[in-house]
Amino acid sequence: MKIISLTKYSFIVIISLVMTLSVLTSVYAAEESGSVGLEGKISAPAPSRAATITFPRNGQTITELPVEVTGLCPDDVTVRIYKNNVFAGAAPCENGSYSVRIDLFAGSNELVARVYDDLNQRGPDSNKVVVTFPVEDSSAGDRISLTSPFARRGTNPGEGLTWPLTLSGGDGPYAITADWGDSKEEDVISQGVPGNFNIEHVYDTPGIYTVVIKAIDVNDEVAFLQVVGVSNGNVGQGGQADDSGLGRTFTKILWEPALIVIPLLLSSFWLGKKHELHVLRKRLESK
Repeated sequence: MKIISLTKYSFIVIISLVMTLSVLTSVYAAEESGSVGLEGKISAPAPSRAATITFPRNGQTITELPVEVTGLCPDDVTVRIYKNNVFAGAAPCENGSYSVRIDLFAGSNELVARVYDDLNQRGPDSNKVVVTFPVEDSSAGDRISLTSPFARRGTNPGEGLTWPLTLSGGDGPYAITADWGDSKEEDVISQGVPGNFNIEHVYDTPGIYTVVIKAIDVNDEVAFLQVVGVSNGNVGQGGQADDSGLGRTFTKILWEPALIVIPLLLSSFWLGKKHELHVLRKRLESK
């Protein structure tokens, strides 16, 4: 009968533990959130419930801007409002409801609310509401507008948060103001012509913040955009939740698994050698 040494098993154990260690030592973080997690896809169902728009009412004429769009929503989602299928603003769902201040295009605007979870999965659309913002014909095609490819962005406290924006319509130069929802004074910048530009901010404490951006042209026409800024980390007494975002990845070495695995490697090798010597000694004695 062949005698199989535990040293061979030790080698298998070593290989398995090394592979496990290599997996455990690779973690990834999102640029917007700074959150850390194991590499891989997290499976979760998309939101199944739609938000509703309760105000403004369908067929209503709006004469003053911004207009506050309100309604009901499922928990743990961000509600994005679209006007004529163009992103107009966003807010987190809090206690089953939301409120987003938006401006409107000249003439007819079809409003719809869309819900997105933390994995950026989209749920069903809300009811559609059509409202009208009447303006003089001479300025109808040139109304100032402000939008962004991002409804929600995040970063770590003390790190810069960059927000891309797109300005169109109106007559330059423009004054841009950004209220980031924290205790700091609002930012004021000048933009000479329409187009793409960025604004930046640094949050000092964790939380979820309502960011309100305004653009004013030389004719005092105003565009509004409300978005959601996230500063990651544990929540203070402000009651705002931490969150995660999307972005770059980096590798971080976790030393804790190594402290567990290395003693197991050494002990398995020692036990294998001890058993091998014991077997050889028995075989010599039997001759």
